[in-house]
Amino acid sequence: MGQGLWRVARNQQLQHQGYSGQGYLTREHGRRIATNNVSSTSHRKQTQGGIDIYHLLKTRKSKEQEGFINLEMLPPELSFTILSYLNATDLCLASCVWQDLANDELLWQGLCKSTWGHCSIYNKNPPLGFSFRKLYMQLDEGSLTFNANPDEGVNYFMSKGILDDSPKEIAKFIFCTRTLNWKKLRIYLDERRDVLDDLVTLHNFRNQFLPNALREFFRHIHAPEERGEYLETLITKFSHRFCACNPDLMRELGLSPDAVYVLCYSLILLSIDLTSPHVKNKMSKREFIRNTRRAAQNISEDFVGHLYDNIYLIGHVAA
Repeated sequence: MGQGLWRVARNQQLQHQGYSGQGYLTREHGRRIATNNVSSTSHRKQTQGGIDIYHLLKTRKSKEQEGFINLEMLPPELSFTILSYLNATDLCLASCVWQDLANDELLWQGLCKSTWGHCSIYNKNPPLGFSFRKLYMQLDEGSLTFNANPDEGVNYFMSKGILDDSPKEIAKFIFCTRTLNWKKLRIYLDERRDVLDDLVTLHNFRNQFLPNALREFFRHIHAPEERGEYLETLITKFSHRFCACNPDLMRELGLSPDAVYVLCYSLILLSIDLTSPHVKNKMSKREFIRNTRRAAQNISEDFVGHLYDNIYLIGHVAA
């Protein structure tokens, strides 16, 4: 009873002083509006010396056009930066609205070189009527053709003057391209060993730990699903390339290309053993060291132990 009378008296006092809930909210709302107006006015004043971005963002031709700002109203550098984040399909759609901006050669040149890092035509004088937009369409068509038939795809690139008929140029194109189907690429490299040789020499394994270098190698040149002559060829070429990139390390550890070949096979078998759900009894570190040193006796126990730890912590070398 006493608390109820106290609340009634307190409410009458607040109403008398003009601090009722509704009045307080009204005054507070007015105060916030005034603050926002001041900050908005000061912001517009700060941008009067240059381009009034605030005005550009607020200006609309009509209510129906409320949405994305017209890029032609922005500085060209800012418009090109926005359009550079689009892929080819979206850029073609954008050209229907902003034709001059979306057809700019610099944008299409960036799309070409970010997807196909190396083409022979990049280093030549462009022919008459050349455009990077047209080149992008040809590169995309050629990649789709390659993923259906690798030989026809390479012939298409050569017929358009995009690639020179050289194993080294084809190897550079494959090394810098990520849109090619890895299964078709594996078939092509198995048939074109001259291209495979040049592709291997493009890798630089200097100062890399052996399992990490093997992972990088198999990211570019995918390992076959089954053991066979092609896998042996890949490991042999990798072993010689790894030794060529690390001559001082090979002398320090007393390793030869044949010893690196044995280690690579051991790493692949260990990767399968540790990652396969079908293998219940996993190989221990001690077992791996013992088995590996039987095949390559000059290798130190600590080095082989580090190899095991890398596979155990990071995972398969040929995944």
